[in-house]
Amino acid sequence: MTSLLVRWAISAAAVFAAAYFVPGIHVSGVAAALMAAAATGFINATLGNLIKFFTWPARFLTLGLFSLVINALMLWLAAAIVPGFRVDGFIAAFLGSLVLSVITTVGGWMTESSSKKSD
Repeated sequence: MTSLLVRWAISAAAVFAAAYFVPGIHVSGVAAALMAAAATGFINATLGNLIKFFTWPARFLTLGLFSLVINALMLWLAAAIVPGFRVDGFIAAFLGSLVLSVITTVGGWMTESSSKKSD
């Protein structure tokens, strides 16, 4: 349970970072960032996986790069349903999804390595 909360906090921090570094991404506060992180995770786990399953030929032909487009669309969808979180266009969604991916990956590595050291 603690691991899930830590990953959620890292994702919310990544939303803030994306809003800071990417023009066209706006978040109104901590609550909006937490909701955006939860919505993005839920959408990627459900609809995102379904879309990735059906678009496997495009992902195969582009050596996986089409997954970046799918992630951008999922971020854009999350912005459409979360109040206080706005993404202005596909380019902002694409760059924002890259920022979110990098930060959540690095954050996951850091929390994994710290939990292994405490064992």
